[in-house]
Amino acid sequence: MDVLEAIHTVLAVRAYRPDPLPEEVVSAIVEAGRLTGSSMNRQPWHFVVVDDKATIEQLAALAKTGPYIAGAPLAVVVAVEKESPYSVSDGSRAVQSMVLAAWAYGAGSNWVGFLGMEGVRTLLGIPDAYDILAVLPFGYPVDPGGQGKKRRKALGEVASRGRYGAAFG
Repeated sequence: MDVLEAIHTVLAVRAYRPDPLPEEVVSAIVEAGRLTGSSMNRQPWHFVVVDDKATIEQLAALAKTGPYIAGAPLAVVVAVEKESPYSVSDGSRAVQSMVLAAWAYGAGSNWVGFLGMEGVRTLLGIPDAYDILAVLPFGYPVDPGGQGKKRRKALGEVASRGRYGAAFG
């Protein structure tokens, strides 16, 4: 799948089949995060890959907005350096890269949480120098239908050319 097709068709997935992701897919997902550009190439992130079912269930209990994490065969916790002024934007870029890479392999994900997940840090032994930016569940969608059926505002509502409010097209 090329990148534009992935962008056009990717959807948030909240229900996963129990089938494990092949190691090559797991590696490709994490590698996509690692290769993401970052400010001054500081790469202010650390990815904790979790495939232990009991630990994934604990992550689901700790992430208030994502109890469905429990159904995923894989989760990646994205931790970002507290001291970096660019860590949230750089980490967010890495999250999107991982989600798109997974989608290219037929796996889905959804961003869960946004900072303030101290319990996740404790559970996984992540140093205090990091904030938990996101928990990303990954797996093959229970319902692969709906790809590309997005409800989005028209381009002219969200983009201008040259000056705010000027027609884009």
